[in-house]
Amino acid sequence: MTAIAPAGRRLDAPPALLPARFLGVGSALPDGVVTNAQLEARLDTTDTWIRERTGILERRVHAPGDTTVDLAVTAGRRALEHAGVDPSAVDLVVLATSTPDTACPASSSRVQAALGTSGAAFDLNAACAGFAYALHVGAALLADPAMRHVLVIGADRFTSVVDPEDRGTTILFGDGAGAVLLGRVTDADRADLRVAPGVLGADLGGDGNGADILHQPPGERYIVMDGPELFRRATRALAASCEAALAAAGATAADVDLFVPHQANARIITATANRLGIPAEQVVVNIDRLGNTAAASVPLALAEAHADGRLVPGSRVLLAGIGAGLAWASLYIRWAA
Repeated sequence: MTAIAPAGRRLDAPPALLPARFLGVGSALPDGVVTNAQLEARLDTTDTWIRERTGILERRVHAPGDTTVDLAVTAGRRALEHAGVDPSAVDLVVLATSTPDTACPASSSRVQAALGTSGAAFDLNAACAGFAYALHVGAALLADPAMRHVLVIGADRFTSVVDPEDRGTTILFGDGAGAVLLGRVTDADRADLRVAPGVLGADLGGDGNGADILHQPPGERYIVMDGPELFRRATRALAASCEAALAAAGATAADVDLFVPHQANARIITATANRLGIPAEQVVVNIDRLGNTAAASVPLALAEAHADGRLVPGSRVLLAGIGAGLAWASLYIRWAA
């Protein structure tokens, strides 16, 4: 079989570092919506101030009684349905979240039970970088021949840990979940590994010296954030991580079809894309409608890009996240779904 690259694709691209097929995507958003106007009515802030500094117009908020597991299950089920894969064929569920419903057991165990998947399940907490970490872990574990499918989910209800009276944080966060189902590469993929799907390059890192910039103090309900310092560090670190992931694959920004960054702040997204030299039309942005959904932001953006036709088989995607820890992760992938 001779591999034929889509228009504009290079056939001399290196084979995948971590071969994996992206078989399905799914998303879940709560029905509740909080607009800037609603926040303006009760806080010392304005719609203009929020728009100019964050790019956010509204955010989704869970209803009382809704759980992180509820969102994760819905997103996971939709990814399975999209892929046409039975839950019993899933050998691992990796749930990226920093707002689990319980510290013990892991929320992924309840997701596994609700979906009816087989095999293992565990939570992964790398805050807003969590999904990129989880996707890397899931793709790596597919090297185990016993693994057929890995369901990777990012789900967070950050509005549950944000002080509703703190204008510095309550304007930023929203709730949601997104999921991607990974599978093993096929014989057709192996016919030309230069265009086979998977992780082509990666960069995972962190700086524990910045742990207190965004954290939930022990025993406290709400998070505390140094917004200006987080903005400064995130802008530098996110672009550097993206550059490292591309370099690891022997690629440049010219080899990126779609940039899917963590949706923390519209100004960070713009600054990162400009530094990388990626045109605005190739950047997926939904922070205006969803706010910062933490570990859910990247998979939610992937699901949106797939739904509107921007994410197609063969797409070369650069995805990245950065958040509390400080933790960051960037993956350069070739999509197939």
